[in-house]
Amino acid sequence: MNSDQLNDTPIVSQTHSDEVIEEIKLIDADDALQPSLYQALKRELIHDQGAQFAAILLVVLTLVIFVAAIFIKPADFIDVHILEQYKAPFVDGHFLGTDNGGHDILKMVIVAARNSLTIGFLVTVAILVLGTAGGLITGYFGGKFDGIFMRVIDFMTILPVMMIIIVLVTLIPHYNMWPLIIIISALGWFNTVRLVRARTLVEANRDYVSASKTSGTSDIKIIFREIFPNLSSLIIAESTLMFAGNVGLETSLSFLGFGLPAGTPSLGTLLNYATDPETMTDKPWVWVPAAVIIIVYTILIMIIGQALRRVADQRQALG
Repeated sequence: MNSDQLNDTPIVSQTHSDEVIEEIKLIDADDALQPSLYQALKRELIHDQGAQFAAILLVVLTLVIFVAAIFIKPADFIDVHILEQYKAPFVDGHFLGTDNGGHDILKMVIVAARNSLTIGFLVTVAILVLGTAGGLITGYFGGKFDGIFMRVIDFMTILPVMMIIIVLVTLIPHYNMWPLIIIISALGWFNTVRLVRARTLVEANRDYVSASKTSGTSDIKIIFREIFPNLSSLIIAESTLMFAGNVGLETSLSFLGFGLPAGTPSLGTLLNYATDPETMTDKPWVWVPAAVIIIVYTILIMIIGQALRRVADQRQALG
């Protein structure tokens, strides 16, 4: 190598570094023009009064349920009071009446709603953690592992989840809320992996990822500090609908008798009273409150979910 080549080498290297730095600056400038997730959500709620009202009502209703449940003793829905059975609403101080065991329906609905919402929330969090992490890693690295992993996921998605849950629940002796949460979570994260992976494949080919790789940023930082924030709006939008689905799944299992164990109130167990024709027609106060709670929560979550979906679509369109 002659002296001229030696002199040119640092210049070329310096020029390449300057180009990378300039590219990163341009990408950062483009990101600065895109509103943050908080700003996008705030703007959407301001323009969508229905979603704003639904969000406020959802928060207030949830707080009332969880705070009121603190003051309800387990004996209130476990002990049987034969003389108090099937009291009509507003009789003897029972605002919503009593059931066949003399339990106050209002207290039962509050505790049942708390249990169903807690299970739905914890299952949703577990599914999001597993599905998001799996989708990010497989979508970013790709390769043979991604192909094998996704074939396994494709197989798992065709399995009858509810039937498997019912079988596992019947095999576990003395089960409670936590085994139910683990079982539902372990069988419910496959679709989330597919969704996150598909979006990660798109993000992994964008300029900001290439620039970060060129500048020497580690893969873990690129995945969780750069790609993940760009998926946050999509994940949040999906989480609301997923939460509603998980509450519905727990309610369905409890309605069939394979959810929470006997003695632990659930919205599904209260709805099960409607399977008795006499109770359904002559004593509607026993099951109607639980049905109303389910319908109200479903409507509120769907309204909020649609607003979050619009935010996710807008951010995706902006790139």
